[in-house]
Amino acid sequence: MSDNSLTALPHVFRPGDPGYDDELAGFQLGFSPRPDVVVGATGTGDVRTAVAHAAAHGLPVGVQATGHGVPAAAEGGLLITTKRMDGVRIDPGARTATIEAGVRWRQVVEAAGPHGLAPLNGSSPGVGAVSYTLGGGLGLLAREFGYTADHVRGLDVVTADARLRRVTPSSDPELFWALLGGGHNFGVVTALEVGLAPVARLYGGALLFDGELRDDVVRTYLEWVKAVPDTLTSSLAVMVFPDMEELPPFLRGRYTLSVRVAFTGDEAAGERLVAPLRAIGPTITDSLREMPYTESATIHSDPEFPHAYWGDSAMLSGLDAETLTDLLELTGPAAPMMCVVQLNPLGGALAKEPAVPNAVPYRDAVFLIRGLSPLAGPDLAAVRELYGRFFDRLAPVTVGRSLNFVFADGARTEGLYDAETARRLAGLKAHYDPANLFRRNYNIAPDNSHKP
Repeated sequence: MSDNSLTALPHVFRPGDPGYDDELAGFQLGFSPRPDVVVGATGTGDVRTAVAHAAAHGLPVGVQATGHGVPAAAEGGLLITTKRMDGVRIDPGARTATIEAGVRWRQVVEAAGPHGLAPLNGSSPGVGAVSYTLGGGLGLLAREFGYTADHVRGLDVVTADARLRRVTPSSDPELFWALLGGGHNFGVVTALEVGLAPVARLYGGALLFDGELRDDVVRTYLEWVKAVPDTLTSSLAVMVFPDMEELPPFLRGRYTLSVRVAFTGDEAAGERLVAPLRAIGPTITDSLREMPYTESATIHSDPEFPHAYWGDSAMLSGLDAETLTDLLELTGPAAPMMCVVQLNPLGGALAKEPAVPNAVPYRDAVFLIRGLSPLAGPDLAAVRELYGRFFDRLAPVTVGRSLNFVFADGARTEGLYDAETARRLAGLKAHYDPANLFRRNYNIAPDNSHKP
């Protein structure tokens, strides 16, 4: 293929071109990629052309939808942006959504809602649906329905030979297994079909406590999650709010703990379930209520403005109140930078093997914990040092890390998979992408000693 193979495409950018920086703009501002060429794909044909060009010239390929994750294709590489591929199609009878590569979860929630259906999306409606699902997908209803990847029916993917494949459990079970959990390491997924849940409304919201109640909240919450049904998914978030004019005065600079709840049972049952939490003490705010699923983003109210941040995660075999309290002391008001810590109880359907196997690991983990800090003030070395101590404290109960919550750390790939899953993925990488064309910050290197 000639050097001019990309000239027919409508959106191609190189450093210094008008629109180059705008094309790369995403949610994560701390680690912006600087590829040698960016292809703004409008459809599958553009993706195939870009992949063929990259393969012919030995260029690594990254993929960016919303820019929450950071692709590894930088200097010397080619980046495919998929934000223009934003089609969503709902099949109410089959309870499925077909989602193109640049779709954000907000679009799927809004499209499915009128049919009394809900996607298994995460807390932030602005996250790209496809990349989220390829990483596993830990959603608002995860304990009841499992990982989003467990509900995928089929994927359209452009592989390293620039061929478009329709991958299903019956057509190509090995590639299907690898894509769901292996992320963008095996090709560019241009669309996927995923099952929807028959959920039109839920009981949910958040209880926000002052930091003075920290020890009581920690102790009560860790006991409470042992008894709640699988139809209730929750999380605990702890942070000192920044002193920003955009925030209400009663939150500025305040140390808080927030218990978030999503329950698919009725409101009366939900009220009974959360009673032990309300008994902890007074709340700053209490937003628990019955709501249509289309308002579920208000449970977490994640920030939607782009910003710079760094963090990591750990999948845990268990966690006691003393350890969690120690961690919150390290990352609390006395910490040298703002820290956000979130704990997600797992179990329920997350602990079950899906009907169709995939590469999402660590299903025996009991908790996911993650920590991140904005990078507006502190330098990255200081942030890494603090979280080094944070995760070292958890080492005795850590079984791995979560692919969806790497938070831009391209320096460490260990722990993202158990040994057997890593070995199998490396063998499949050697089969489908032996030249290591497709790369992410969690790049899987091909192992040519293992063939599928």
